[in-house]
Amino acid sequence: MAEEGENENMEIKLETAPHDPRFQTTNQAKHCWSRYIEYHACVKQKGEEDSECQKFKRWYKSLCPNEWLENWDEQRANGTFPGPV
Repeated sequence: MAEEGENENMEIKLETAPHDPRFQTTNQAKHCWSRYIEYHACVKQKGEEDSECQKFKRWYKSLCPNEWLENWDEQRANGTFPGPV
């Protein structure tokens, strides 16, 4: 068990993608899709370690259901992904 007071110095920061005026409705499926595409386009151009790319990754992971991400990653690996990446 953790010692009392041990977790006092840990800072937890929860974030999600910022508001995007292109996506006004509560259905965020298009927002999720766009951030996923933006991340992979960024990685292709700048590399996976680029801080801007990592920002897109955090955003799509906060917006997209894990099942969708697993399917899209599998499709990308198989060469059957329907997107432009």
